[in-house]
Formats: sequence, structure tokens, C-alpha cells
Amino acid sequence: MRNKRIIERNIIMTPPAEDENIFRSIGVEPIINCRGTFTIIGGSIERPEVLTAMKAASKHFVQYDELAEGVGKRLAEITGAEWGLIPAGCAAGLKHVTAACVTGGNPEKLIRIPDLTGLDKTQVIIPRSSRNTYDHAVRNIGIEIIMIDTPEELERAINPRTAMIYLNSGGASATGQPLSLEAIAAIAKPHKIPILVDAAAENLTIPPVHLERGADVVAYSGGKALCGPQGAGLVLGDKAILMSAWQASSPHHGPNRDNKISREEIMGMLAAVEAWTTRDHDGEWQTWLAYLGLITQQVSQIEGISTQVVEPTGTSNVAPTLEISWDPLALHITGEEVAENFARNAPRIAIGGRSAEGKTSIHVTPSQMQPGEAEIVAERIHAFLSETRSPKPVEMAAAAADIDGHWELTVEYFTSSSEHRLFLQQEGNWVQGMHQSDFSNQQINGTVEGSQVKLQSVAQHTADGVPFLFSGEINQDEMAGSIHLGEYLTARFTARRAHYNTVHRSVEIPGGPPLAT
Repeated sequence: MRNKRIIERNIIMTPPAEDENIFRSIGVEPIINCRGTFTIIGGSIERPEVLTAMKAASKHFVQYDELAEGVGKRLAEITGAEWGLIPAGCAAGLKHVTAACVTGGNPEKLIRIPDLTGLDKTQVIIPRSSRNTYDHAVRNIGIEIIMIDTPEELERAINPRTAMIYLNSGGASATGQPLSLEAIAAIAKPHKIPILVDAAAENLTIPPVHLERGADVVAYSGGKALCGPQGAGLVLGDKAILMSAWQASSPHHGPNRDNKISREEIMGMLAAVEAWTTRDHDGEWQTWLAYLGLITQQVSQIEGISTQVVEPTGTSNVAPTLEISWDPLALHITGEEVAENFARNAPRIAIGGRSAEGKTSIHVTPSQMQPGEAEIVAERIHAFLSETRSPKPVEMAAAAADIDGHWELTVEYFTSSSEHRLFLQQEGNWVQGMHQSDFSNQQINGTVEGSQVKLQSVAQHTADGVPFLFSGEINQDEMAGSIHLGEYLTARFTARRAHYNTVHRSVEIPGGPPLAT
């Protein structure tokens, strides 16, 4: 007889009522989203049509190749693209399309990825301006990145090994720029080099504007403007490329099997695209402005506060934003400090915060706010900014130690450790120097107040990077504390001052060339 684990009744989660927040049942405090469609706080609110489609799809089974065929055809009918594909997110779509351009739909090549030995298409061209933290999805296939800065460099870079060209939408690839999509297409098309455009955060245009401008394939996030499943994406364009991309994706075995998407998510994403064509976009915009108007009305009562609504003109992250600004010397608090307080204390609210010379501000983006939340946000901002605060101490506490010199660090990650080095120079409370991490050397700066040490650096890798925010205590020739790694969570560190044996040795400079080597 099989062993069965008996679970105590009191640790089984009782399904919450529809109006209750399910996250509190596991001890997680939810967030009012005034930042927009950031993945790390959940993306977007799924449309009712999406939830209905997902529930309907959950009741039946289907053969996935047949599902992909039906969905691809339907997406083509809706969008005007030749074909469509729904992957497990935009990044997965970039990965599948890269695999398609490398393999040409040949499964014997596919199952060798990421070892591209013997394959003829092994390079992807990316303008330097399009390098970004998301091009990991392209690099995951094992290709070699060729970076270019000018149209002339693009001409020279194209060769028989070129699999495709990857572009980030907007900015330097916008119409009229030297490396616009149109300019790149004019160079690439005669060589039959496909172009993939990453338009993750953009509004869907019908027909897709980037395909009309010269791209072969364009990829979108499902959990941003489209308000589809957070784990889904949308890829539109050349049918042959997208069939090869589907071949490279789950449920098929191979390098991209890990990017699995459910039948529920596929049909939910299709429903989101269909809903996009009938949504009252103007009405949504007016609702967002009404939320911001309510907040503006309340916070404008605070002396020294100014507000303005900024309406974007592009197609990426399209939503109005309320900027609430003030003189930090008048209210004795910065926008970043307000945002941090709101992030950590109930009711938790995700807002943006930034400072410039003589001005600080917070920013409210309403696109993912829900009915009733604007009142909560308005009251919270009004109450917090109305508090009387004393001026911050101008003088810092005297440093209790001098951390000048060379320090050997041990950084403890979850399952490993690394040896780093710091070369520091201290002037009073202020510290600057160099941080030598595993793969790079970077500037570091910070402060010493009493025995408290705070230092910051960023280990860069192309368009990506890892922040190191050290916070610790110094005790004579030792330091210890924590490291905040941004989105990569935290680590611990211990440090020891390096000591050297002093050697005095004179230096002799030869009077001419050597007579022996």
C-alpha cells in the first residue's frame, strides 16, 4: 500500500471569497499597482474575455499542433499578418524565432542547439542601440552576436552565416533614424536576411506597423498592453518562419521545450487579441485620466505641491502618468523615499520616484488600477505628504573607522561563494574606489557613518548589469553585512583588510638597450 502524507486540516488553504485577496491567505500582502505592466508585480489585469476563454479551454483536451494551426490562422485573420504564434511570453517568442532562423525548420539542427558546430547560420546582427537585458532570449540559442553602429557596418557584417537581425522597437530604430527599421530592411532584404522586432510593451497595431515597415516578424508581450495571460506572448509575421518557430517550441522536444504554454493560456491570449479589436480604448483612457484627476484634486491641496499629467505619444507603454513634484528642502523628503515607504507599508502602493536638481517627484501610472483604488492612493499620498517633517541633519555622524586600502571580500550567495576585492579611498564620510567582482572591475562609492558602511557599484555586461548595494558594519580590520542585488535578491559578505609586508628595494634604470635577453 502506498504511503500517504497526512496533511493537517488547519494548513490546507480554504478558497477565499471572490472579494477577498487570495495572496493574504499565504501571508503575502498585495500591492496597488500604480507603476504599469511590470512583470515583477504581475503585469496587467487580464480581460474578462481572457478569463472566460481560459476557463472554457480548461474543460477540454486538444492536439497541440492542430491548436497552433487553428490559432495561427485566426490571428492572421484578426491582425492582417500572414501568420501568428502564441508562445510562453515575448522572450520565449524571441528565442523560438531565433532558433527558427538558425535551423530553417530542420529538426536535426534543432536538437543540437545550443551547440551550433556544423550549422551554417550561427550569427545574429544587433545594432548596439538595440542591445538590452532581454536579448538573453536570442543568445540562449548559442549564436554569436555581431554588433553594428552604422548602415555601412551592417552591409559589411552580413555574410552567409547571418541567421537574422534583431531590433528593439523605437528609439534608434524609429523611422528617420540612420538605423531605422526601414533603412535596415533596405539593406537586409536583398540578402534575404529576416528581421525580428521586439515590441514587447507596445500597443498592437492592425495591421502590425513593424511588418509594414519591413520586419519579417514582430513579438509582443501578452501580459502588458494586450491584457492577456501574463505567461503568454504574441508573435506575428512570416508564416514559414513562425512554423519553424512552432516546431522549435514546446510541446516539441528540443532546446525550447522548457518554454511550455498551456492550452488555457493559448486560448486566453487569442481572446485578448480578439478583445483588442473591440475594446473601448478611448473610454479606457478617460477612465485613467479620471483616476489621475481624483488624485490630483486631493494632493493639490498640499502647499508646495505641483502636478502635471504627461501623455505619451509613442506606441510603447502607452498610458498617461501623473507627476507629483515638490522641493525636497521644503517637505524634507524625496520621491524615492516616498516610493520606498509606499512599497513596504500597507496599504502597499507601487509608484515611481525620482529626483533632479532642486526637484523631486513621484509618478502614478493608472493603466492597471482597479475601481476604488484611486481613492485609496489619493488619501495615502495626501496624508503622507501632509506630515510635518524636520529638516534632515546636514552633518553626517563622524566615521568611526578609516576603510582606506585593499579589502578581500567573501560573498555568500544561496549555494556558492565568490572572492571579490575592494580598493577604497576615504575622505571623511565619503568613500570611492574600485570593486573587482567575478568578471569585471567597476567604480564603487559610498559612505561611512559611525561604524555603518554603505557602498554601491554595478557589474556591467553589455546592456545588462548586476547592482551591488553593500550595507555592513566595520570592526577594526573586518567588515560584514548584506548585499542587495536588485532583482537578483540578496547575498551576505565578510571582508578583511589586506596587509602587505613592506619591501624597500631601489630601482635601477638601464643606461641603454640590454646586452642579453
